Amino acid sequence: MKKDKQKVLDEVWTEDHVKSFLEVRPHDGGDADFHMLLKAYQSMRASDFELFLSFYRQQDRNVNARGLDGRSVLDIVSEHRHGADYAAVLEAAGAA
Repeated sequence: MKKDKQKVLDEVWTEDHVKSFLEVRPHDGGDADFHMLLKAYQSMRASDFELFLSFYRQQDRNVNARGLDGRSVLDIVSEHRHGADYAAVLEAAGAA
């Protein structure tokens, strides 16, 4: 079967697109702050993620929120081979 969708690389993210991740909600009963932070990490480049975190913190959201498994987004990012830039952004925003 042929893929019906091409992967988009180097997409330009507007502030509105970045802010739209503040509306993401979990469907598993998990922590909303954790879920939106994880989805932003999974979807954005580090520079866009840094911008997202500025909006996230303006809403006084918890940068240390934990998932149902007890791990924070910083815990998850720290395990990833290309996660160092994201971990630095999270730590600068107060993640521990």
